[in-house]
Amino acid sequence: MRVFSFGSMALAGLVALLAGNVVTADECPVAKQQRLAREAAAGHVQTVAYKAESKDIVDTAVAAGDFATLVAAVKAAGLVETLKGDGPFTVFAPTDAAFAKLPEGTVATLLKPENKEKLVAILTYHVVPGKVMAADVVKLSEAKTVQGKAAKIKVEGGTVMVDGAKVVKTDIPCSNGVIHVIDAVILPE
Repeated sequence: MRVFSFGSMALAGLVALLAGNVVTADECPVAKQQRLAREAAAGHVQTVAYKAESKDIVDTAVAAGDFATLVAAVKAAGLVETLKGDGPFTVFAPTDAAFAKLPEGTVATLLKPENKEKLVAILTYHVVPGKVMAADVVKLSEAKTVQGKAAKIKVEGGTVMVDGAKVVKTDIPCSNGVIHVIDAVILPE
């Protein structure tokens, strides 16, 4: 029986060679099948992630299905093209349930053409220029919005709050920014 001794450099080179998926003629069929399955799965994950980020903010909100009121408001305010633009934008997006918390008739009133200016002010207060990920949001005490005023940000018991609205889901990637889901509509002072 022959015993081979590898120096640390030779062993490191062998590990690097194997980690780089370089296959030798000695690869058994089962190992090859497992390697190919791992590589295919890794490629699939990258493809799925790319497709998730290929939609802009508006299309992502529409596809999510929980932002019908927000999308209707964006359309009524004439902001669709803006939020489909290059950005990047960070949107604190209230769900349909968040809009339902407003006093009865508020949404219907805001969607009327004569209230477009007020609707634009409210919606743009939910948008921050740039792509601000959750890890960065928690470091802020406020964020200047597209509307012009700053929204207050604080962390309470591990929960991020934006002007009293709880952030319930973070870092939804979009081709032109990111969406953070909030549980209430925030209003500029």
